[in-house]
Amino acid sequence: MNDPEATPLRVVIADDHPLVRSGLRTILAAAAGIDVVGEASTGVEAIAVARALTPDVIVMDLQMPDTDGIEATRQIVAANPRIAVLVLTMFEDDTSVFSAMRAGALGYLLKGAEQEEIVRAIHAAAHGGAIFGPAIAHRLIDFFTRPQTSTAPAFPELTDREREVLELIAAGQPNGAISRALFISPKTVANHVSNIFAKLQVADRSEAIVRARQAGLGDGI
Repeated sequence: MNDPEATPLRVVIADDHPLVRSGLRTILAAAAGIDVVGEASTGVEAIAVARALTPDVIVMDLQMPDTDGIEATRQIVAANPRIAVLVLTMFEDDTSVFSAMRAGALGYLLKGAEQEEIVRAIHAAAHGGAIFGPAIAHRLIDFFTRPQTSTAPAFPELTDREREVLELIAAGQPNGAISRALFISPKTVANHVSNIFAKLQVADRSEAIVRARQAGLGDGI
């Protein structure tokens, strides 16, 4: 099925664990039609490698130092939409899944996926297809078949990430907990909080919580 004359897919592995990168490189080295051209151990490195090498596919972890995989995906896809991002992570919560999709990821697999599934997902992503692991597919089906109570998001002036931060603020989470939940640095959380206060024209956290809860945020967390 694979054309030996075809140019192999150029793949970058972005994960902060050396053993994971080594394992993936071994798996992909044995797969037909794939050439691992680079690695990254942080989100910042992933963005830089994507810019320097313009790979066909980046296999992206979500929790990495400096810049998380979601923000790295957002910047990479914005700069070059032809680069496909396939998320490979241990996190299967709704926030992680939908944040990755909004950032531009074409697929989402959980670590522990079969080798054949990872290889198939890379080929699919490179050709514009979307591949999701079984657990993630069920979450997506549940989301899109769930009755929707509102067609417009609260506070449209906020970015998706700022809305996620506000949701956690409304649930009473401190900045440290928000940092851990969204895999972003405390400094980034603080910047988002400042932007939220400015956009909502509130003076402090208490006022932001009141505004958010009036809009229905924070109740389900």
